[in-house]
Amino acid sequence: MAFSQSGRIPSTPTLPTGEPVASYQTYLEAQKAVDVLADKAFPVQHVTIVGTDLRMVERVIRRLSYPSAALGGFASGAWFGLFVGLLLTLFSPPNSASVLLPAILFGGAFGLLFSVITYAMTRNRRDFASASQIVATSYSVLCHAEHAHQARAILQEVGGVVSGWPAAPPQPVGPRPSDPAASYPTQPPAPPHPGTAPPTGPQPPPQA
Repeated sequence: MAFSQSGRIPSTPTLPTGEPVASYQTYLEAQKAVDVLADKAFPVQHVTIVGTDLRMVERVIRRLSYPSAALGGFASGAWFGLFVGLLLTLFSPPNSASVLLPAILFGGAFGLLFSVITYAMTRNRRDFASASQIVATSYSVLCHAEHAHQARAILQEVGGVVSGWPAAPPQPVGPRPSDPAASYPTQPPAPPHPGTAPPTGPQPPPQA
């Protein structure tokens, strides 16, 4: 039975299932491993990439100031104005004046004003621009148990293959079953008769 993409994604947060077949330090390496499986006609709908030890990384891009905030706001607003101007040009009569340039200028002015006001409200609290990402320290490739052996065999050429079977626990040290002494439990010594003291050492021989 074929699995659809929407059928594989649960509606609620659910932990993935399957055996770990490979582990990599970067997402690009894990992505390359799945690409190799897809090139070998492997059923990749049974594969999941799982990132472990997630961390939020915020990379600082530049320092903010009024000129930089105004320039960035004007650029973003001008792009939006260009998009709106193209839409208006497509639906305007052929002999009408072009609205492309006014739309760009109006969008840039609105973006500049909005960016300057936003920077003025957050000044002295966040004077820098940054970009945030969620990254993981390692990425594991999981696969359903019935296809895990085939996936490991294919991924031998790219490396990173791990075994999905845990190591056998150490066996307790004890007597072997073939030892006759191990078949019968050791009997404890009989307690002394009431009223008599237990022997404390070697007893002398009786006198004649």
